[in-house]
Amino acid sequence: MEVEENAQLQMRPKQTDRRAAALGDLRILPDEILCDILTYLTPRDVARLSCVSSVMYILCNEEPLWMSLCIDIADRLLQYKGSWKRTALDRLNVTFENNESCQKPLHFDGFNSLFLYRRLYRCYTSLNGFYYDTGNVERAKNLSIEEFRDKYDGQKPVLIGGLTDTWPARTTWTTEELLKNYGDTAFKLSQRSRHKIRMKLKDYVSYTKVQHDEDPLYIFDEKFGEAAPELLKDYSVPNMFKEDFFDVLDRDQRPPFRWLIMGPERSGASWHVDPALTSAWNTLLCGRKRWALYPPGRVPLGVTVHVNEEDGDVNIDAPSSLQWWLDFYPLLAEEVKPIECIQLPGETIFVPSGWWHCVLNLETTIAVTQNFVNSKNFEFVCLDMAPGYRHKGVCRAGLLALDDVSIEDVRKNMLSLESGLSCSDLSRKEKRIRVDQPAKGSDDGSTIDGVSECIDLREVDFSYDINFLAMFLDKEQDHYTSLWSSSNSIGQREMREWLSKLWVGKPEARDLIWKGACLALNADRWYTYVTEICTFHGLPLPTDDERLPVGTGSNPVYLAGDHVIKILVEEGLEACLHSLGTELEFYSLLQKINSPLRNHIPSVIASGILYIENGLCKVQCWDGKEVPEVIANFSPLVEHEQVDYPFGLWSKRQYDYRKAGMSLPELVTAGSGATTWPYVITQRCKGKIHAQIRDSISWEDARNLASFLGEQMRNLHLVPCPDLNDSTLLETQQKGVPNANGSLEDDEDKICAPGEWNLFLRTLNRKKKDVCDRLTKWGDPIPRELIEKVEEYIPGDLGKVDMGVSSCTWIHSDVMDDNIHMEPCSLTSRSGGTIDDPELINDVSANGSDLSEAIHAWRPTHILDFSDLSVGDPISDLIPIYLDVFRGDPHLLKQFLDSYKLPFVKTGVNASAKSNGFQRLSYRAMCYCILHDENVLGAIFGTWKELRTAKSWEEVEEAVWGDLNSYTCSC
Repeated sequence: MEVEENAQLQMRPKQTDRRAAALGDLRILPDEILCDILTYLTPRDVARLSCVSSVMYILCNEEPLWMSLCIDIADRLLQYKGSWKRTALDRLNVTFENNESCQKPLHFDGFNSLFLYRRLYRCYTSLNGFYYDTGNVERAKNLSIEEFRDKYDGQKPVLIGGLTDTWPARTTWTTEELLKNYGDTAFKLSQRSRHKIRMKLKDYVSYTKVQHDEDPLYIFDEKFGEAAPELLKDYSVPNMFKEDFFDVLDRDQRPPFRWLIMGPERSGASWHVDPALTSAWNTLLCGRKRWALYPPGRVPLGVTVHVNEEDGDVNIDAPSSLQWWLDFYPLLAEEVKPIECIQLPGETIFVPSGWWHCVLNLETTIAVTQNFVNSKNFEFVCLDMAPGYRHKGVCRAGLLALDDVSIEDVRKNMLSLESGLSCSDLSRKEKRIRVDQPAKGSDDGSTIDGVSECIDLREVDFSYDINFLAMFLDKEQDHYTSLWSSSNSIGQREMREWLSKLWVGKPEARDLIWKGACLALNADRWYTYVTEICTFHGLPLPTDDERLPVGTGSNPVYLAGDHVIKILVEEGLEACLHSLGTELEFYSLLQKINSPLRNHIPSVIASGILYIENGLCKVQCWDGKEVPEVIANFSPLVEHEQVDYPFGLWSKRQYDYRKAGMSLPELVTAGSGATTWPYVITQRCKGKIHAQIRDSISWEDARNLASFLGEQMRNLHLVPCPDLNDSTLLETQQKGVPNANGSLEDDEDKICAPGEWNLFLRTLNRKKKDVCDRLTKWGDPIPRELIEKVEEYIPGDLGKVDMGVSSCTWIHSDVMDDNIHMEPCSLTSRSGGTIDDPELINDVSANGSDLSEAIHAWRPTHILDFSDLSVGDPISDLIPIYLDVFRGDPHLLKQFLDSYKLPFVKTGVNASAKSNGFQRLSYRAMCYCILHDENVLGAIFGTWKELRTAKSWEEVEEAVWGDLNSYTCSC
């Protein structure tokens, strides 16, 4: 028998490896690289490629590939069709000519792939044997707030029982019960995609029952409370977690903080540190979860941390939780394994700030989790929001983030910390910290943690201590002039408002809040500077209530008695000199022509230059005329003609044109490491900015505000621009304007247009060149289909279109709800007049302090912050007013236009909806929105959510700006 079997084996044709012949030159690439490349193709290209060879057929028909392709083309609401290939083709409206289930299975001998086998194993493995609990996460029950704070908060994880005993969710948050009440409710899914995808709960449950994905989709929805408000009544925040410093922010201002989590077996969260170094609690209602945790600074095996040197953006590359437990966990020696536990239904796990954690669902689970900021982690959260990159890497990766510096540099930093000196400047680069070696040393001398031999962890220990971590801050970086990391939980303006509200609302915690503000925005340094300005001009110092900058603008603003002090820092010295120079030129012009607008702008008390010389802070007065001595030799400032305002309007327009050719990092670099800043002191207004009261004012007050803005924009646009025959402008037109690199523009960029339009149009043309890249970077909610069509929508050469406008005008360009000042009045009469109460008005301070009486009405009095003054098409000023102040309300826009009473086109030009090009007002406004420096389109698609499915820019234009086409000047 054995002889016969051997004979049969010898008679079989010898199998050859079909991989080489099927892949050709691509055979040199490993399967994982080939599979990764395929994810960058379109579904149609993948389908075509599958016909090339047998191996390509195998690679191109893998479910994980089609899952990736489907998620990439999915647009919000997703419905699973039994396989990811079918789901993707259905999204593309591709008909199925054959029933795949009836087709004969294809077999390809001579092809083996360990990579594909492992992936297939992960798709079908069962986790019945994954129950494992070492008991090294303590379990506690009936834990008091005091015990929690003393033993666990900010120190170590703990599993807490008994917190859900009275929750309705304990019995109602099951798959069956949730389906009964929320089957048609769509929830957000967590997936490795930049798109926000949702699924109806009934469709998601159907998906979980049939799927065999290696990393299954799971519900991870931070807005479940908005989608299903009744769910919020089913649980309550445990008492020990109720302190949350983010509570002072309005719901739409605070970062995502609570999530509904639902996932099947094999799903979970890969290794990560919670956003902004917040702490978290996670309560499990049904199912079982396996947790693994490492303390701060200990990067798990197989995880890569990316920290970008430009903006401090943190990205973490980690295998799926299942892949990590299968492929990396077995490589760990016992002494370096993570802290582990199995979370059971009804248990709540607490994860302290900065702790790494990974979660694997052993069966279908439903949970709720919240992140919070309290007195224990507040300073760490503020530190993580500070500009720079080095400290962010150290907070997560410990001393691995310093793999390019010697032990002596670390020691010097520690000595600097002890002596109070600034830390030395470590070399800058993008950090990639990876731990991919098992727990024993390698021949190259690195330690078990992958640290270079120049750093001996036995000599310098990583400490998750705020003083230790703060020494890695980049002292050259400043909050106001640095790029803001997209990984930060809130934006720069929101962060300043958050700290300001905490300062006012939590006076008992001011020592702690001040420490956080010094970490996040250099509050101590700016307070020192403003104190020097006050002393120089004989002004009272800011009170203790006013130690933090106010407002949400891009420059530090302080209140001092009856004065407002603004230090201009945004985009560097040259930009700030032009901002203040133009502003002072404008104020002078208002007085000269006796414009009524001057009565609605805070009076200028003083202005000057603040600078650091030999370590000392000094002040020099400057009224905008001539070049101040302290910056006469500053580079790269260009030589200016002998004009009254060398940094005035037309010089600023030239600068704006050059700036349009700069990248964002170039602009940030221009503002970093500055030691000289212009400043201006204005009269302090009584009352509040519109942003503080917008949700409480009446409809009549809103209409009065719209009329007020119409009148003041009319007054602004009637102010004559400086002489258009100015020699500087003429020279610019003849010689061209320098590029960002100092060279002159090519002739092809020159525009034959009237003098007042030359720089305006050339700047627009320059912005148009990278419009697609800019919109793509902004991404959601701007529809991808519209981004692809944007260059077709905007004129090819803006210099050749008929603008239909008589002349350029001054434009404020930033009339938003934080730049409008409102005063209280007692009552509004039916005739539209007001009954004033001077005492009440005087009792209201500009910093938003509480009122002694209820306010029945508000009236607009002043427009603030003219530092963004420019010259251009007056319709540009409608963009911030309509989108930010009016929030897209067409009735308020009509009220504004009724008071504005100026034409937007030349007399006799037809500006109706049938007009062509820029003569159509809606088209002009839409083009300006697309080319705007800020993400105006994000505001548009956030306000008009139905436009996210628009198929053309014309559709968006008509919905947002269509009412402009019926406007006729009534002057």
